[in-house]
Amino acid sequence: MFYLHVLITAPVTESGIEELRASGLEVNYQSWLETGKLYLGSSLLETIKTGNYDIVIVEGDEIKEEIIEQTELKLIGSVRGSPNNISLHSATAKKIPVIAVPGRNTIAVAEHTIALMLAQARHIIAAERLLKSEFFVDDFKDFGNMYKSLMGFEISGRTVGLIGLGQIGYEVAKRLRAFNVEILVLDPYANPAKVKEVSGRIVDLAALLKNSDIITIHCPSTNETNGMLGAKEFEKMKKTAILINTARASVVDEYALLAALKNGTIAGAGLDVFSMEPVDSDNEFLELDNVTVMPHMGGNTIDTVERQTRVIVDNILAFARGEIPKNILNPEVYD
Repeated sequence: MFYLHVLITAPVTESGIEELRASGLEVNYQSWLETGKLYLGSSLLETIKTGNYDIVIVEGDEIKEEIIEQTELKLIGSVRGSPNNISLHSATAKKIPVIAVPGRNTIAVAEHTIALMLAQARHIIAAERLLKSEFFVDDFKDFGNMYKSLMGFEISGRTVGLIGLGQIGYEVAKRLRAFNVEILVLDPYANPAKVKEVSGRIVDLAALLKNSDIITIHCPSTNETNGMLGAKEFEKMKKTAILINTARASVVDEYALLAALKNGTIAGAGLDVFSMEPVDSDNEFLELDNVTVMPHMGGNTIDTVERQTRVIVDNILAFARGEIPKNILNPEVYD
């Protein structure tokens, strides 16, 4: 076991830190959840150089070319599945392994997606807001008006359109089967076996927009998907339709979505991602009772932290023993 100096700014469990230290590694744990710091650009450079760290594990902190070239890092890791905050090219050029945690929050985001669907279908947020707004029932006419205004719909028997059937989309579809829905899939790269497994049907965008009662986004941000849903697309959706986005804000034209929600082009939305984050109380969508706004917390579960801890600890210990880490993004550095 090599002696290594480790800096971890990503959230991991205390037991994981103790396991690393018990193995003889010197660990400095500074979770961004506790420090409130996010290191962008080259701002982490001085910390790494001063601490003489061999290994750095991050979540959102950036480790780009300048940091990699000016330090003697031996291993870089991210608790994300496909981190774009680490310069993989630069690390590979210096023969530095980069590890990640694929699927760490897949289940969490899938369950969160279902929660947003239910919240919208049953007007849960609108109901709570009404009851907190000094609403009083003087007679049953008041109660009846409230009852009518908050009448929702059952997901069972409806049609749900999934944009993307990757890891998260697939887990969402599996859970939707329990609701007895028809599943439409828009994904040119979808595994046919997985589509069949969830009893899905591949369709084009026009068919998905026209027929879906709920549309849920689970695709990455790419040149193909950026701006995929805008004013023209919302006009093609059912007026009773709900849009769920737990993937990437760039897939949707936010201004067009806001307008569509205000003027009744579509019925509602459940949103966990936005072009401007972190989200706070000045978010315009919070003004609408037909929207459930979440502060990008789809993956925010104890289970996600435990899962990413186990993978990161196992990979660091394997590296310290002179082994090739299991979850390596650039295995060619060992060639």
